[in-house]
Amino acid sequence: MFISNAYAQAAAGGDTQNTLISMIPLVLMFVVLYFVMIRPQMKRQKEHKAMIEALAKGDEVVTAGGFLGKVSKIGEVYIGVELANGVEVQMQRTAVVQVLPKGTIK
Repeated sequence: MFISNAYAQAAAGGDTQNTLISMIPLVLMFVVLYFVMIRPQMKRQKEHKAMIEALAKGDEVVTAGGFLGKVSKIGEVYIGVELANGVEVQMQRTAVVQVLPKGTIK
């Protein structure tokens, strides 16, 4: 009485060209994301790995905790860092953030 009958309508045929055009913004977004975020991050990781592998005894380094020290022992996974005279800590190689120029720490 108060509700009218609803009849199903035929579905509109999907146009393939319309579908491809509507996907272009999504694809462009992923391309921009790759060049703006993913590629620079991979480059930084590669540079950090090369720096870690090139560590040598006597290098002056900055650690992830902000400590400045001189590398005194080198192992495959761990390094010994001398923070002050007689104070040596052992830490993971990956904790090294930056290698400083020689003579920075006095």
